[in-house]
Amino acid sequence: MTPASSRTRTVKADSVLVKAVEDARAAAVDVGSEDAVGAHLGHDAEGERVVTHYFACELAGYVGWRWAVTVTRASRSKLITVSECVLLPGADAVLAPAWVPWDERVKPEDLGPGDLLPVADDDYRLEPGYALAEEQDVLDVVQELGLGHEWVLSREGRDDSAQRWFEGDTGPHTDIAKAAPGRCGSCGFSVLLAGTLGHAYGVCTNERTPFDGKVVSHAHGCGGHSDVRLPAPSEDAAEPVVDTLSYELVPLELDAP
Repeated sequence: MTPASSRTRTVKADSVLVKAVEDARAAAVDVGSEDAVGAHLGHDAEGERVVTHYFACELAGYVGWRWAVTVTRASRSKLITVSECVLLPGADAVLAPAWVPWDERVKPEDLGPGDLLPVADDDYRLEPGYALAEEQDVLDVVQELGLGHEWVLSREGRDDSAQRWFEGDTGPHTDIAKAAPGRCGSCGFSVLLAGTLGHAYGVCTNERTPFDGKVVSHAHGCGGHSDVRLPAPSEDAAEPVVDTLSYELVPLELDAP
């Protein structure tokens, strides 16, 4: 025998509420309009003396949606009560794209003059970097070492930047880098970044390349490497050959007397 706690009870639809299609339709029309409520699509038994009727939605832009009107009644009462009327998406409903937070939607090119890009208080890319000191001598040393910033780059923020630069157009995976005669790590035009990022990145200063002013990986490269030189003229070049075996008569035009 199956224990009572594991039995699944099937809710039987109330016959009075099942027949209350017109009452449910009237409620949907009150919320929407006569033109917005379409054909009756069926019903579901939600509980004891609780039934939800579904109607097609004819509103523009709501393809596949349906009106859901829940009706109920008291025990031994024939009076129908409308509990709620809402629009619900069906299996084939046209839905809006999933919501994406603004800080995940914004792109670098979206930032224009006067625009502000706020930083969250819990941004993992930053960590407190200020030093509390009262002596002026200590403050001078702090400023000289660059430790006076209230916020500094965290290890996670540094690693994210390094990975993004490595995989970008100034990393080693581009066609121009693969065809380069040398790497930026050995180029005289590459100025190393300060700190640990300088172990892998520098800033290009060659104005004749498309990477001027950009952070470049030491493994990156282009045709503007400082080691590129024009080939020197060969010292073994053959002397001009003078033909002394034949001659050609060239008439001379004499000036008039």
